[in-house]
Amino acid sequence: MQQRKLGANGPLVSALGLGCMGMSEFYGDSNDADSLRTLEHALALGVTLFDTADTYGLGHNETLLGRCLAQGGAARRRQMVLATKFGIVRAAGQYERRIDNSPAYIRAACEASLRRLGVEQIDLYYCHRRDPAVPIEDVAGAMGDLVAAGKVGAIGLSEVSADTLRRAHAVHPVAAVQSEYSLWSREPEAGMLAACAELGTAFVAYSPLGRAFLAGNLDVGTLAANDFRKNNPRFTGQAGAQNQQLVTALAAFASARNLGSAQVALAWLLAKHPHVIPIPGTRRITYLENNVQAASVTLTADETAELDRLFDPTRVAGARYPDAGFVGIEPH
Repeated sequence: MQQRKLGANGPLVSALGLGCMGMSEFYGDSNDADSLRTLEHALALGVTLFDTADTYGLGHNETLLGRCLAQGGAARRRQMVLATKFGIVRAAGQYERRIDNSPAYIRAACEASLRRLGVEQIDLYYCHRRDPAVPIEDVAGAMGDLVAAGKVGAIGLSEVSADTLRRAHAVHPVAAVQSEYSLWSREPEAGMLAACAELGTAFVAYSPLGRAFLAGNLDVGTLAANDFRKNNPRFTGQAGAQNQQLVTALAAFASARNLGSAQVALAWLLAKHPHVIPIPGTRRITYLENNVQAASVTLTADETAELDRLFDPTRVAGARYPDAGFVGIEPH
């Protein structure tokens, strides 16, 4: 698989990473044995960037990745680039959350993540969400101290504004910004992508397939009761019906090129900017293999522009999160 740079001085990673959240929570029931097989298969396909967070399954997701690492030994540790996050605090079984960016919490959260992952250093450590009461300079300083101590290789921010990125970067180099970016979530184009390019910061795109909606094979009516998409404004009612028309058009575009919708959606991201690294998430090997093939798809400038027009933001209906999901997200 092609590779891309994780920050100006960071390691090369696979152009497509793997988002691991769904292996623990939010997308219905999961199975650890199946997830471990998917993680191992991702490595075999050339995926090297694996994304998790302490809040995914309230630690379960980090522990799962730790098991994968332990099974592969030192050779696997050298192969995997681990990204995890701190900042979201919530109770078991609840979607609602509070944000903690205090330096003391950052240090404690880092130690807990290191234990669950079973590693001596986290390759990329993100501030998952922002608490505006804590100056970003203090956050970046505390994270920089973790780098100096050897506990963290590089630091990142998630769902922040370009101004916040620049202020943090002035304190300590920010290797990556992670935010939602896909055909139907285009907010980073307002300035964040340009700011990242200016600073040598990678942009890691989460939910690049619109939480599977863009893949074209999602039946919202069959989602499990514990699947948070059942309450996502873009998936239901009139908004869901309007967005389905866009997905149908995407499927026609893909079919005319003998491609799948997911492959086109990921190839569009890779074609847009050389510093964008999508991290589609899946628990299934079949979907994983399909997604990885997108790294070999080349879209022309005209095709990319056609997709831009098809998914003009004015044509997308509904907010990308329910209200509780916007806690700690800064306007782009």
